[in-house]
Amino acid sequence: MNFGFSGEMIFLFLLALILFGPKKLPEIGRTIGRFMNEFRRASNEFRSQIESEINASDFGIKPPLLPPGQAPLGSLASRIFNPPPAEQIRTAEKQAAETRATESQSASVAEVQHAAVAPENASAAGPLTPTRESSPAPKVAPDA
Repeated sequence: MNFGFSGEMIFLFLLALILFGPKKLPEIGRTIGRFMNEFRRASNEFRSQIESEINASDFGIKPPLLPPGQAPLGSLASRIFNPPPAEQIRTAEKQAAETRATESQSASVAEVQHAAVAPENASAAGPLTPTRESSPAPKVAPDA
């Protein structure tokens, strides 16, 4: 009775038995069986997907390949694919320009006040002697 075992199969079995030993051989067989099962399942899934695409094209139906998804709000992809309206961009630019203008005005006012106070302190302390009151305090960035 022939069970599909040829001389080559018997030789490979004996070679594996010699190389791996009788204790490792069942574990290797199970691993190979799992791999073959996974491969068979993946190939059947691929085949069924191809057949469904062919059937859908025969009827003129085009199924979606991926479910529709949206990028998270505020992400770069969201801003690229869904840009804000032009009016919203203009208002944001105006607000930024106004903020810069008020900051520069307040800085120039502070410089003028500092310049007005500095000569009085310089004359009292002597020439070219910096005072603690006239030097601006170093700015420290807040921790993020």
